[in-house]
Order: sequence, then C-alpha cells, then structure tokens
Amino acid sequence: MKRAIPQGNRTILVMAGVAVASLVAGLGLSQLITSPAKAEADAAPPVAGAVTVPVESRVISNELTLRGDPRYDDPAQIRIETADLGGPAVVTGQVPAMGSTVDAASVALEVAGRPVIVLPGSLPTYRSLQSGVSGPDVLQLKAALGALGINAGKPDSDVYDAATAAGVVELYRKVGYQPPTPSKELKETLKMAQDSVRTAESALTTAQLALTKASSGATQVERLQADNEVRAAQRALALAEAGTPSADPEQEGGPVDIEGLREALAVAEAKRAEVLAGSGSAAETAQVAAAQRELTDARTMLAEAKDATLTALPASEVVFLSSLPRRVDSVDVKLGSIISGPAMTVSGATLEILASASADDAALLAVGATGTVAVLGQDVQVTVAAIEAPGATSTEETPAEGEGTEGSDGSAAAGSGASGDQKGRHKIRLQLGQLTDEQLTTLQGGQNVRVKMPVSSTGGEVLAVPLAALTAGPGGESRIERQGAKGATELVTVETGLAASGYVQILSSQEPIAAGDLVVVGKRGGEDASDGATEAAG
Repeated sequence: MKRAIPQGNRTILVMAGVAVASLVAGLGLSQLITSPAKAEADAAPPVAGAVTVPVESRVISNELTLRGDPRYDDPAQIRIETADLGGPAVVTGQVPAMGSTVDAASVALEVAGRPVIVLPGSLPTYRSLQSGVSGPDVLQLKAALGALGINAGKPDSDVYDAATAAGVVELYRKVGYQPPTPSKELKETLKMAQDSVRTAESALTTAQLALTKASSGATQVERLQADNEVRAAQRALALAEAGTPSADPEQEGGPVDIEGLREALAVAEAKRAEVLAGSGSAAETAQVAAAQRELTDARTMLAEAKDATLTALPASEVVFLSSLPRRVDSVDVKLGSIISGPAMTVSGATLEILASASADDAALLAVGATGTVAVLGQDVQVTVAAIEAPGATSTEETPAEGEGTEGSDGSAAAGSGASGDQKGRHKIRLQLGQLTDEQLTTLQGGQNVRVKMPVSSTGGEVLAVPLAALTAGPGGESRIERQGAKGATELVTVETGLAASGYVQILSSQEPIAAGDLVVVGKRGGEDASDGATEAAG
C-alpha cells in the first residue's frame, strides 16, 4: 500500500524542480550570448585584398546641361496699321481664341467692320498697295496670291496693275468680305474725266466735218464768179493796152494805169486758183489736229482716273507673317476695344525649347548638335536650331528667372542665371524630335525642363575603366593594375582618351586589354578604397 505525500511537501518539490530547470536554461544561454567587448576582443583582422572592377565597353561623353522653357517657335507680335482708317480702330469682330490657328487667307481680326487678312511674307506691311505703286512689297503680294491659286498678273513684275487689283478682289471674295471701294473724290474725278473725253470727241467730229467740206472744192457759183473776175480783168487790160477808153467811170478822162490793171488780173487769177484748189482746207486741217490732241489728253486723264479707282489693298487690312500656319499665344484686344498697340502674339505651329547659356558654354555648341530632354520618363531628341548672341534682334523672350546652364553635376553653374540675371547670355533654340500626344501635352504646360547636350563623345563604345583605376608611373605615364586569374596583379601602361562621368577611355595599352579584365581600384583591409573608386565601381 503506497503512502500518500502530504500536500505541503508536494508544493515544495514542484518549486525545487522549476528552480533546477531555470538554472540549466541560464547556463545554456550564457554559452550562446557574447558581449560586444568580448566580440571585439575575439575578432581577427580581415584578410587584406584588392578591390577590383571589370574593364567595360561603353560610350563616354561629356554633357552640358541646360535649362529651358518649351514654347512655340518664332513668336511675333501682330500690329495693325490704323493710320488710314479715318476713325478709331474699333475691334468689331473675328477676335481669335488663344491656342487657335491662323493661316493664309484667314481673318486675324475685324477692325471697323473691315477684315485684317493674313498672308505669307517676310516684309511687314508699311504702306497701302494701289495702282501705280511698285516695289518688293508688290512682288510679295503677288507671290502670296499666287500661292493661294489667285492670278495677280506677271509674278516677276513689281508693279501693281489692273491684274493685281483683280487678284485682290478675288482675295476679298475668298475671305467673305466686299473689296474696298474708291473714295468719293476719286469717283468725281473719274466722272469729270469721262465728260472731258465726250466733249473732246464731239469737238473732233465737228472739225473733221469742216475739213471734209473744205476738201471737197468750190461750188459752181464760186467757180463762175472767179472766172468772171478773171475775164473782166483781162478785158480791162486789153482795152487799156489798145488805147480804147475804159468803161469804168473812175478811169474816164485820166491816164490809164496799165500796170495796175495787170496786177488786178494777177489777183483775180490767184483767187480763181484758190477756189478751184479748195485752199480753205489748211485751216480745217489744223483744227482737226488740235481736236485730236485734246481727245488724247482727255483719254489719258480718263485712264489715270480709272487706275486710281482700281481696287487697292489698304495697309490696315493685311498682315504678312513669315511662316504659316501660326498659333495664337495671346490676344491683347477684345470686342469693342480700340487698338493702341499689338493686337495679338502668335508663334509657329512647332513646339521648341528656348534655353540660355554662358558664352563659354555656348562656344561648345553648334547648330545641328543633338541632345536629349526627359519627358514623362523618356528621352526625346533635341537639335540646336539657332544660337543667338547677346543683343541679337529677336522677338523671343529670355528664359524665366532661375533658368540657365547647369554644371555636369546638375547644379547651377556660375553666372548661369540662377539668380535671374540673363544679361550677356546666349539664347539657344532647340527643335524637338517626335513627341507622343502625352509628351506634347506635358510640354505645352510650359514647365521648365532640363536638356542634356553631349559636347564631346567617343562616338561609340570603347574600352573604359574607372578613374580610380589609374595610377601614375615614375615618368608620369598612366598605368592600371590588372589582376590575373590566380589573384596576382601586374601594372600595365596605357594611353588614355576622353574622361567623363568617373570613367576614362583606354586608347591603347602596353599589353592587350579586353572588356571583362579585372583592374584594381583600391585595397580592402588596412587601406580603404577611396569614395571615388567605390562610386565609380558601383
């Protein structure tokens, strides 16, 4: 029969067991946990070794970083000539919306009820074009009308003539407006010229009738009278010469004047000759000639009056732009306002980037050079379209405050315009490559962007090592330390080329070097690799 253990003793036994278990667990953990002091004391120094990186095949290039604003190219202000309006230049319609497009033969604005027509041309409007004027602006107008399929006369003639006026009439029909009409004074001058022609024509007709009558000869009565006068003179002379007394009472009892009778006969014969020959035609001929001159002068005046009333192209109704179509960037007028300055600002339809650079940085660039701009995480090619020196005439704005040129590390370079000072800086116009619709929309927001322009490059992949791999030999030559398959290293003399972004090009080497060969950039152990080497190796 077993003996029962009292309740108090049982509790003591349990507590003793727990204590023994805790002691065993503590001894076990003490073998696993090491204090920092002991760990440092027990630590052995690392084995010294070389830090190596492989020789790479890569493109090496130096980059110039620019800051610029996306904007549409070739901005220009539209100014309207209002001097010949004869009244206030009130905007009466056709006000364009920002972002809209103007093209050839479109109406940019309506002023005082008349259109301002857009035409292609590099010369600005500086006068009204009308019959008789000539010059390069007439040639420009004819070329613009020709591009629209409108005949404006001889394209190589710089004279505004009737054919040009007819072309202008067709232009107004094309844009939906009535062509300009001549002034009241010109109309009155034309009417007077027409009346003068009619009067001169009537006078000429009268003179010609008189000449016809005079040229037809004397009548029968006039001829008989002339013959009778001659015969009478002949009889009187014959009687006198024969000594027969004259029947003339005035000659009775006096001496006969034979010589006088002879002269009288000569006069009578001369009169008869004039009658028979129609001698009065000389005066009538002179009258006809005078009437013809008057008619010629009147017709010349009429032609001039007609030319003056040919359709003109007023300076207030046309604006020439060097390239079309154009985008409306801003509108400075509104319906009912009076024009007192630029009406609007337009730009080309092509988006570009306008940046600035210092003189030294600009000297590294050339027209046609290419670079990249990151848009929505993708690189888009840009091409230098123009480099404008400070003070060059341009309608383009200077990049906003804070724009300019950055160093290769992306920080603002000295004098880059980070403080907003753009004086003395060159303007760099960059053409954008192909854009997606999303990229175009992003750039249209006008947010300042960063452009990377390679200014020197290997042009392709070359052998390259980190700069930290280079050491100088006793003669100043460049060397690298190459590690072999078994860990041994050797110094190899090399000729270096372009260096950029922590790498240097290997042009040639004393011993053959290939991509993948390991080169030493530092030592681990007592001698740490430099930060530059570590960064390059990474």
